[in-house]
Amino acid sequence: MSDTDAVTGPTADPATGPAAAPATDPAADPGHVTYVYAIGRAGTPLDEAARRLVGPAESPLRTVGADGLAALVSSLPADAYGADGMRARMEDLAELEALARTHHATVEAAYASTTVLPMRLATVYLDDTRVVEMLRERSGDLGALLSSLEGQVELGVKVYADPSAATARSPGPDVAAADPAAGPGRAYLQRRRTQRRDRRDIYRAAGAVAAQVPERLAGLVRARVAHRPQQGELASGAGENIANDAYLVPAERVRAFRRALAGLSDAAPGVRVEITGPWVPYSFATPPRSGGTT
Repeated sequence: MSDTDAVTGPTADPATGPAAAPATDPAADPGHVTYVYAIGRAGTPLDEAARRLVGPAESPLRTVGADGLAALVSSLPADAYGADGMRARMEDLAELEALARTHHATVEAAYASTTVLPMRLATVYLDDTRVVEMLRERSGDLGALLSSLEGQVELGVKVYADPSAATARSPGPDVAAADPAAGPGRAYLQRRRTQRRDRRDIYRAAGAVAAQVPERLAGLVRARVAHRPQQGELASGAGENIANDAYLVPAERVRAFRRALAGLSDAAPGVRVEITGPWVPYSFATPPRSGGTT
């Protein structure tokens, strides 16, 4: 890797810059890299947040500023958090979970003090000089994005279809009881047809509920992002997640947001609506990628 390349994790933002600062600068120690958690406006709130927080391995946080912006960063050992070390860390689920928890906790704590743009997990630069260069190159986009997020939070809305719940609440007719002449084979086929019909009806109802969500929220939200439905361990609760949307909401409208969706699925057995948050607006805070070498 050349001396102008940024060290990045698997999903990190690349950046290029001039030669590193002198080795006498502790933040430019070649044995360390600069991990970036978030970007905000330069000033006291972010500086104070940095003084209260620690990163992986109890590393102290600080800010690195340029053009009115500041990055919330910490210096981490290059052998463990440089390109090779970060790649290995991403392949170890326990290490990845620990890093993700620290990253997100740091971002949330900073957002409680001031508006910040959460950086992608494992955003790492060779040194502070590269971070400064990135802030200068992207100050316009980053500043505009910060302005769009000030006073905003993220709320999630998930719609689930659960045919088993509807069956439990509304059992189908017992063919054998209704017609004593019906054999077990006929009764079984009838039950299967009823189950398939109920399943189709529930998924149709779930789709209709999902379509009503943005209609009910019109005028309350600033933006919407449709995420891929969650599956497996990522999905919470029973049923299949068929809609997984994120909304950018002014903080003062959170209660109105919840009221707007109250009772939405009450008339649809087997359909469940889950509201999550408020969160730091990750879904709306991804800075546009710059040029450079990954």
